[in-house]
Amino acid sequence: MSSRRWTLAVVSMATAMLMLDIAVVNTALPDISHDLGAGLGGLQWVVDAYTLALATIVVTMGSIDDRLGRRRVFIAGLTLFTVASLACALANSIAVLDVARAAQGIGAAAMFAVSLALLASAFPGARERAGALAVYGATIGASFAVGPLAGGALTSAFGWRSIFLLNLPLGAICIAATVARVAESREPYARSIDWAGQGVLAAGLFLFVLALLRGNDDGWTSTLILAEFAGTVLMLGVFALVERRVSDPLLPLGLFRDPAFTGAQVGAFAISGSFYAVFLYTTLYLQNVLHLSAVEAGLAYMPATAVMLMAGAATAAVGTRVSARTTISVALALVAVGMLLLTATGTDSSWWVILPGEIVALVGSGLFNPTVSAVALGSLPDSQSGLAAGVNDTFRQAGIAVGTAALGVFIPAQSALGHGSPDAFVLGLHRALIVGAALAAVGAIATARLLRGWRPELVTASAATGNTLALDAA
Repeated sequence: MSSRRWTLAVVSMATAMLMLDIAVVNTALPDISHDLGAGLGGLQWVVDAYTLALATIVVTMGSIDDRLGRRRVFIAGLTLFTVASLACALANSIAVLDVARAAQGIGAAAMFAVSLALLASAFPGARERAGALAVYGATIGASFAVGPLAGGALTSAFGWRSIFLLNLPLGAICIAATVARVAESREPYARSIDWAGQGVLAAGLFLFVLALLRGNDDGWTSTLILAEFAGTVLMLGVFALVERRVSDPLLPLGLFRDPAFTGAQVGAFAISGSFYAVFLYTTLYLQNVLHLSAVEAGLAYMPATAVMLMAGAATAAVGTRVSARTTISVALALVAVGMLLLTATGTDSSWWVILPGEIVALVGSGLFNPTVSAVALGSLPDSQSGLAAGVNDTFRQAGIAVGTAALGVFIPAQSALGHGSPDAFVLGLHRALIVGAALAAVGAIATARLLRGWRPELVTASAATGNTLALDAA
């Protein structure tokens, strides 16, 4: 097998590993809670520690790999992710697990940032690159589709630690193949690293999520919570000042003058902060209210994820006749409708009550992911494609982190863990779903306004590339 085919195989396998790791965790959370004695906040950090780490450093990792070499950074990311997976599996407390998940997020950021650049270097021709990206995108979609079921099956058969142990042989294979077969490449005129911007952005996002997660327990008007919100505003203000002063900013604010680029980020945050963020709570509903096993909960998601894959595959054909503006805004509207349909859930419902809402929302997700990613990449010159992908991934992961914390405000902690009133949990879930639907609806309106004039042929040309960013739908 040629070197570039090895590159495609290794990058696809590594990303599939990340994809599975994101998707399998949700179905294992009730077992993690029981085994480690974790509260709802601890479980929320299992999700948020990973997504926050990934969101805040993925753009910086893109600059680092341009300077140090893409293969070198890819190997470092793989190694950190694999070692952190072992730490997750061996964790004896929720605090240790959360810290290990943050380390996983850093490793994942390195891998995400490098993946597209490695494929672009290995497949320089437009036609060859489109074929490679199609394979890569299909691998991601398939991994996401089987993730909930795989997580449920592993958790039911071998315990929750097995979902992390699975990464050890996969990681070892990817590291060995990368060392032996993947060629090194780097950017001759790499951007400098904005360490100051990186630091204040990470601090601002951390303080915001921390305040949202602790607000119910400490009181929303308590000195500590108000101080954390004030710190968020201060850090984000400092971030804006830093980005205007440094020569190579982490996030060039001038990019947001382009309505298409801004629309892609608004859409990414809207879908991640609404539908993807509520997955944690719908999984807790299936397992702690309806008392499904982990594998049964995974099976409950399978029909809808299969529909999402078909919708995503149809996007290229749709893009030849329908504008990106229409596709994205309609997709977000479908997500909003799907979340409202999920409010049909009750304490004595059958598992299939989630299917109508999940199917409608995931049809929207399948249409949304490749289209919005194509707009994000196509709104900047090819020389900035890595920056465009990194920024879009930042908004996606930040949306999941903030959404998980914000929607959790409505969920009673004891009820979420099966120790309180199921009725209280369902009421809180319904409120979270309504708020999430409102966010998706606002995103639909905003993207419809921002994406005026975006040409459908740009989406068609970039559709295969756009599929590579669909992994954040977990």
